[in-house]
Amino acid sequence: MAPLGALPAAAVPAIPSTNPDRTQNTPIQSYVALGDSYASGRLIPPMTSDPAGCERSGRNYPSFVAETLGIADFRDVSCAGATTTEQFTNPQPVPGGVNPPQFDALTPNTELVTLTIGGFDIGFDEILRECSTRSPQQPTGSACRDFYDRDGDEITRRIKATAPDIDAALAGIGERSPDARVLVVGYPTLLPDRGPGCFPELPLSPRDVAYLRGVEKQLNAMLEDRAKAADVEYVDTYTPSIGHDLCQPPGLRWIEGFAPVSPAAPVTPNALGMAQVARIVAEAVADNED
Repeated sequence: MAPLGALPAAAVPAIPSTNPDRTQNTPIQSYVALGDSYASGRLIPPMTSDPAGCERSGRNYPSFVAETLGIADFRDVSCAGATTTEQFTNPQPVPGGVNPPQFDALTPNTELVTLTIGGFDIGFDEILRECSTRSPQQPTGSACRDFYDRDGDEITRRIKATAPDIDAALAGIGERSPDARVLVVGYPTLLPDRGPGCFPELPLSPRDVAYLRGVEKQLNAMLEDRAKAADVEYVDTYTPSIGHDLCQPPGLRWIEGFAPVSPAAPVTPNALGMAQVARIVAEAVADNED
């Protein structure tokens, strides 16, 4: 089967190019997107206002997937900072309003669900803040790793503690939308998959780059494991995004750095990254439909 058309590295069209036959023949009619800022597309224009504080882009990967596959009944309730423990079953207060519980978007008629979640459960934002402050103080050391390992492996504990919450989230989706295809979408490559990084643009010592690279791989491995346990699909976005990390030049990077050079939040996907993740997800859907 021929793959969906790949995007050129330096260009971001309105939607990822596709095989027209696939968009016409897809049986999927109803799609709900759940997740955090790696789904919502923080600060990528155009931004929606429902509510504004979710920083949800009209050109995030769920929007691209819906357009690529020709799905008319599409609800995107992803929101920056969302966690499995709170925002799936509880409202999320944000500047400018409240995002309803994300599970409210699910119905018995929902046919496709994607979710990107777990990073904020383990404290992505706090980890990046702590490490970018501590690590430069010991450029040949591992101040970030030392901080989180001071009482044992703190982040590993957080990832293990999040696993039951992922299980509960997947069970909740199954209860509300029993006939839906569910895709757990992993996190793309944030840091270089090899090497010391790109200090000072990436304010981490080489040892801490290796440490945080391992943290992301561990998180993705947990998400894949829980998806398999729930008998749903896992979409690996890490492997195909190697070489497109935040240390790469504009036009090649899919992730913005700590000081973004294109419209996106720090250390989150930019417009190119969202389009490419959408291509990967749409291919996963199409591959299993054939």
